[in-house]
Amino acid sequence: MNIVRLSELIGKDIVNIQNGSRLGTVADSDLVIEAETGEIESIILPSRGGLLNIWDKTSLTIPWSSVKKIGSEVIIVDLDDTHMRYKRYSY
Repeated sequence: MNIVRLSELIGKDIVNIQNGSRLGTVADSDLVIEAETGEIESIILPSRGGLLNIWDKTSLTIPWSSVKKIGSEVIIVDLDDTHMRYKRYSY
């Protein structure tokens, strides 16, 4: 069992392995933690504000089971187009 401190996750970019898109950073997100076990259940990324979607308040929920690798600078997740709250963001 690998142990990762919350402080080690802060600031890491979250990248989707399916298309290489950057979804956000852990610093901008919330973590859902199981109170009894202390395990992370999911990462909730806030919606990206832009001129066209300024009133859009939907967020992207990434199940912890989708996290495939935690590197020194990025967290790799595996979300495909069937993920119910997945959106493609362009830069």
